[in-house]
Amino acid sequence: MATVMTVRGPVEADQLGVTLPHEHVFLDLTREYRGNGLLNDAALAESELRAYADAGGRTLVDVTTTGLQGDPAGLRTMSERTGLHVLRGAGFYRKAYYPAYVDELPTDAVADLIVREIEEGTDGVRAGIIGEIGCDKVMTGVEERVFRAAARAHRRTGLTITTHAARWPVGGLQLDLLVEEGVDPRRVVIGHCDMVPDHDYHLALARRGAWIQFDTVQGVNEHDTRCRLDWLRSLADAGFLEQVLLSQDVCLRSDYAAMGGPGYAYVVTTFAERLEAVGFDDAAVRTLLVDNPRRMLTGE
Repeated sequence: MATVMTVRGPVEADQLGVTLPHEHVFLDLTREYRGNGLLNDAALAESELRAYADAGGRTLVDVTTTGLQGDPAGLRTMSERTGLHVLRGAGFYRKAYYPAYVDELPTDAVADLIVREIEEGTDGVRAGIIGEIGCDKVMTGVEERVFRAAARAHRRTGLTITTHAARWPVGGLQLDLLVEEGVDPRRVVIGHCDMVPDHDYHLALARRGAWIQFDTVQGVNEHDTRCRLDWLRSLADAGFLEQVLLSQDVCLRSDYAAMGGPGYAYVVTTFAERLEAVGFDDAAVRTLLVDNPRRMLTGE
């Protein structure tokens, strides 16, 4: 049986269970969201994570990369206290958050830093996935180098790459770069697909073999949620159910259930019920919540 690297060490893949593939526990987005973008309350984080565990959640992938001020040791503590398996991401988020030294290093040196997080870790906490790495509407030169570095780190370690492609249909370009560097599209997760209201974009990425990640499934209103359900139904009907991942990207204080947001449990409670209401049976829901994340992480 394949294993994945969690913040407490390797875990056999068949033990992962219900998995959220794109979340954050500790991070700092205050340059864009002021106080709402600071997740640093350990007691509150533990309470929110326990609600997910109580709802049947077993694993969470924290994609907080360098520049977002994550806390690897804190993740290990959360995992110990809640019993959840937690994976952490390696790499660099996007240009606005890069440490200054990233722009001073050649591509292979950036790849070395990513590999170090995977093989050695920080505070003894090793990464189990590469990313999230991303860009906005236009990919800058330094972001391209980070993507190429991530691809080279993948080739050295075998870990899946997960991206940030919010609001703009930049996932195709991201996939182009990674494939050019020798990455199999089946080992690439294009993130935030559901934030791009263009279903042809979702289908095009799926046809290329990449993972289609709907990681803000709660939307901001009922219209958004309904669109996501319709797109998911279409992807399943087109034969792409086994390439879809679901999460809700908790990254702001307002995303916490305690603050009126979806919390980490939303996907496995409310959204799972919505999936069933539009025709997804128990086997399909299990595929989305258990089987697909496991296969994404292991490459099986």
